[in-house]
Amino acid sequence: QVQLVGSGGGLVQAGDSLMLSCTNSGQTLSGYDLTGFDMGWFREAPGKEREFVASIRSKPNTRDYADFVKGRFTISFDNAKNTLYLQMNNLKPEDTAVYYCTADPRVQSVKSVSGWQYWGQGAQVTVSP
Repeated sequence: QVQLVGSGGGLVQAGDSLMLSCTNSGQTLSGYDLTGFDMGWFREAPGKEREFVASIRSKPNTRDYADFVKGRFTISFDNAKNTLYLQMNNLKPEDTAVYYCTADPRVQSVKSVSGWQYWGQGAQVTVSP
């Protein structure tokens, strides 16, 4: 069972940076290793639907970003630490949301919420003007 645990949220000011982390506290078929999984980040703002932010596929090793975060956010996975990251720079008030990490052995559509099997508990990110 994959049990994702996200961390790193907080309250920052516009223009600041923040890094979110996500790791697996459960167990996969190959142990606790998330290597080989497709992984991503979504966010959900108050009154809005959960939306795609970024993803990283294992095969091929590709990254996708929502247009509204391109050039500001970077998704990465550290194999040694078995941890997914989302580096967020130049944050804007409209980035305020709960951010969820997600994983799937082989996601079909990275931008579809229903395409991902495992979800973390969410981390609140609040950006003040």
